[in-house]
Amino acid sequence: MTAKFTTIGLIGKPQHSGANSTLTALNQWLKKRGLKVLIEARVAKDLGGDIEAAELIEIGKQCDLAIVVGGDGNMLGAARVLSRFDIGVIGVNRGNLGFLTDLDPDDFETTLTSVLDGEFEIEQRFLLEAEVHRHGKLKANNSAVNEAVLHPNQVAHMIEFEVYIDDKFMYSQRADGMIISTPTGSTAYSLSAGGAILTPNLDALILVPMFPHTMSCRPIVIDANSTIKLLVSPEHDDNFEVSCDGHVHLSVLPGDEIIIRRSPEQLTLIHPKGHNYFHVLRNKLGWGSKLF
Repeated sequence: MTAKFTTIGLIGKPQHSGANSTLTALNQWLKKRGLKVLIEARVAKDLGGDIEAAELIEIGKQCDLAIVVGGDGNMLGAARVLSRFDIGVIGVNRGNLGFLTDLDPDDFETTLTSVLDGEFEIEQRFLLEAEVHRHGKLKANNSAVNEAVLHPNQVAHMIEFEVYIDDKFMYSQRADGMIISTPTGSTAYSLSAGGAILTPNLDALILVPMFPHTMSCRPIVIDANSTIKLLVSPEHDDNFEVSCDGHVHLSVLPGDEIIIRRSPEQLTLIHPKGHNYFHVLRNKLGWGSKLF
């Protein structure tokens, strides 16, 4: 990835007035700096003025930097596509917690000026690849930045499945499902289910059973290069899903195998200089400040 940004992609939260106003301001401000700007087609139609629309894949191909305006959900959706390309991604927070979005929508100019002038830090985040196999054939697959979750299709209820790590049997589970999370996702669904926070620099995954039937079952952290296999009991009558970041849903039938492994693709996050992950945790999670 080049350290000098010349073509900027703007990606937003569709039909969100706050995000649209920020996108309009960014478009005008970036063009005053002499930069080429492409705006994601989904949101470009809601904006006025001098704009050039492009699909998300074209933004990945043509741009040096993508600015995502919205919450972590918008960042995750963009990241699953942009991770295929040599492009940096930075976020403007128009959501709730915003673990992945660094910039203030009401005061982005100063920080973004420094980033465009080359004052920034680069952080690589790895993704997961989730596959559903049926009778030895690949039926569906997709990527996830946060987590892949096996769960019932409709109403939450206990399901039975076996867990293998690198083809070694680990245990059988009777639970409402299983969360397989990256360090990026360890502050999301995994955290609310009782999982540990993994710092982003760790090459690790965390497996978090959802409401397991036995109290002795706890989250476990494994090497990120491991291959995880979940084998759903063929005795079930219901259908299931594997959800990738809560956005993409892969259909699972009784007896199917779910293979989850580290993706070869990486998301390149751009942070302002001086970015501190523990400051983000304190700010977003309401942790106590220093005592002395």
